[in-house]
Amino acid sequence: MADSKKQIVVVGGGFAGINFIKSLGNNPNYQVTLVDINNYNFFPPLIYQVATAFIDSSNISMPFRKMFKKHRNFAFHLGKLLNIDSATNTVVTDTGLLRYDYLVLAVGTETNYFGMENVKKNAFPMKNITDALAIRNKILLNLEDYIQRKDESNREAYLNIVVAGGGPSGVEISGMIAELSERIVKKEYPELVGLTPRIHLVDAAPVLLGPMSQVAQQEAKSVLEKLGVEITLNVAVKDYQNDVVALSDGKEIPTKTLIWTSGVIARELPGIPTEKFGRGRRVLVDEFNAVQGYDNIFAIGDICLQTTDAKFPNGHPQLAQVAMQQGTLLAKNIVAKNSNSALKPFAYWDKGSMAVIARYKAVADLPNFSFKGWFAWLTWLLIHLVPIASFRNKWKLLGNWIWSFYSANSGLRLIIRSERKRDAKEVRTNIEG
Repeated sequence: MADSKKQIVVVGGGFAGINFIKSLGNNPNYQVTLVDINNYNFFPPLIYQVATAFIDSSNISMPFRKMFKKHRNFAFHLGKLLNIDSATNTVVTDTGLLRYDYLVLAVGTETNYFGMENVKKNAFPMKNITDALAIRNKILLNLEDYIQRKDESNREAYLNIVVAGGGPSGVEISGMIAELSERIVKKEYPELVGLTPRIHLVDAAPVLLGPMSQVAQQEAKSVLEKLGVEITLNVAVKDYQNDVVALSDGKEIPTKTLIWTSGVIARELPGIPTEKFGRGRRVLVDEFNAVQGYDNIFAIGDICLQTTDAKFPNGHPQLAQVAMQQGTLLAKNIVAKNSNSALKPFAYWDKGSMAVIARYKAVADLPNFSFKGWFAWLTWLLIHLVPIASFRNKWKLLGNWIWSFYSANSGLRLIIRSERKRDAKEVRTNIEG
């Protein structure tokens, strides 16, 4: 009977939540309800390619209902988490209440602006599909505005793009914009002959790709500089207003576009006591991913801070592989818990990390060695193709990649529903609405 099923509520449909649901499968002992503010899952590692009009957003996304249409024990609840009432085992959302026997929190992270309100108001984050489309619109609008506004005193701001953050996301989008400028602008914008957008990559750290190997760091810097990216290290963004980015060394860069990839912070979990959180607002969990002090509330993925793994005593990196592995294991542990079997503590299997710098240029750090160049790029392509949601999407994406990389022309440079809005918040609202 349906009433005898354990009710599991999963909040967040990213890598962690999706892998948990997939691993639980069609287990008749559980009814799983997924709560998310979007009705689709998407593949974050390729967001920057959507932002630069290289691939279409449909290539890296899929509606949850379609993804789990064969799961008879699955339900979807479109809504935003408002509160967790552990006393009554209830989740409160903006669209209703849900009761749970087990609660799995997998809400991930949000952009961290480090208290800079002007940056938060005016910069473009790159965390989801909406953000990516807003960036795409803004870059394309800037080119059109530069052509039309010949008498504007701050005209160069249209051709300046500042990327804050020298991690994988910042490096990847800087390289892709440089490729776009080099190949597309020259072909399609005759009014800009002799001009190319200037990309400024700024990071407070002394190197790009800080967590990666020296091989990766040096290759990223070398390739981006050859593409014309202006790299500024050991310097932070301090403010952004009136179309001017202010840096900590006193320098100012006029720009209509600041792309913010400089940091993340865990999303809030209203209802969980403040003492249950560690650095970066990540919730503290035990070796089985149970939130400290609870036996039926779990947290997986970027949202959690787990210090019980001997190889990662300060917590795991906020990577897709960690989230996927935690989601898979938690599903098995919940089944074991219900059958009074022994639970398995989580231990992260580090498969390495990768980043694409430009066309046919990538870096890869595997557990025992690092490599770069075309082979790293091919390896990256194959590895990133595997997790894409559907078989159809895999072939669509592969076809688009092959054509786009060969021709350097994706044909996706559409300004969607532009109404000439001037700041990041208005552009994002434009797309959503």
